[in-house]
Amino acid sequence: MSSGSDPKKDHGVLYLGIDLGTSRTSVSASNGLRETVASFVGYPKDVVSRKLLKKDVLFGSEAVEHRLSLNFFRPLQHGVLKSNDDGAANQDNLGAAKDLISEIIRRAKPRKDELIYAVIGAPAQASINNKEAIIEAARQSVDSVMLCSEPFAVAYGLDMLDDVLVIDIGAGTVDLCRMHGTMPEDTDQITLTTAGDYVDEELEKLIATRYPEAQFTIQMIKSIKERHAAVSEEMEKVIVDLPVRGKPTPFDITAEMREACRKIVPPIVEGLGQLIATFDPEFQQRLKDRVLLAGGGSQIRGLDSAIEREMHENLGGGRVLRIEEPMYGGANGALKIAHDMPAEYWEKLK
Repeated sequence: MSSGSDPKKDHGVLYLGIDLGTSRTSVSASNGLRETVASFVGYPKDVVSRKLLKKDVLFGSEAVEHRLSLNFFRPLQHGVLKSNDDGAANQDNLGAAKDLISEIIRRAKPRKDELIYAVIGAPAQASINNKEAIIEAARQSVDSVMLCSEPFAVAYGLDMLDDVLVIDIGAGTVDLCRMHGTMPEDTDQITLTTAGDYVDEELEKLIATRYPEAQFTIQMIKSIKERHAAVSEEMEKVIVDLPVRGKPTPFDITAEMREACRKIVPPIVEGLGQLIATFDPEFQQRLKDRVLLAGGGSQIRGLDSAIEREMHENLGGGRVLRIEEPMYGGANGALKIAHDMPAEYWEKLK
């Protein structure tokens, strides 16, 4: 398969790579457009909120800003659609996911006469039920759709398909994937839930313990983390204003930020160790020396060095390379897969 596009095959087709994430949803399109939106969806609660907002549905930061007036959804949890106790997709979240996918596709500006073929990245170990629910959510907006594992999409986009370990850190999951020149199987992949949301929860607990008088929401904690996340000893001081009885008050949360962010490192290295130990012994060192760090969580300052240090202590070495485009690594790779799929494959999937 070539990554170049065949003009006859591409006539009247818009290819999309979509990274459907717990926190952000991104698209890379064959028309050159790239967009990202926070994975939040909101519907006005009543006639007053509808009159105020003048919209039937809000997305991303706009939905977060007006969430008190909305029935507010974050349709994905741990990178997959939130489900009921029986494992079936929750209908409200399924509806919100359909609207979210429809919105990210609208932002890619497809022409009315174009077919839309999409590859959507999902967590490495998403259940069969969840994969079917994601495909169902996408079908109303696309002509043909397939899923791939997010870390595989990252590696494919960079043409690093042989003897590579991918760490893809999202809000809901950390996906680890071992690449060895073939499509990864279940045994090549590990999904952890100690990801971005976990860091938010740990940071919330640490701040509440040290500064019980401070008032904050998890949404405030998330935006503080996105601005200041770091793990190194020499990190810049993190001083934030939080209300105390309604008055903004400065708090030093440097140590809490470092501790919360560092908590994701041991589970990642333990997972890498499992994938390395069960690989052909002759190629284990090559795997260790080619670790790709991707996803929104890869932007934590100093995280690549922290993982390397932990690998040296526990696995006898390793080299970690942070990818250049954490926001679009998965979407870019999914787009490349979409382009490389033969036209007859897309026809079969319709």
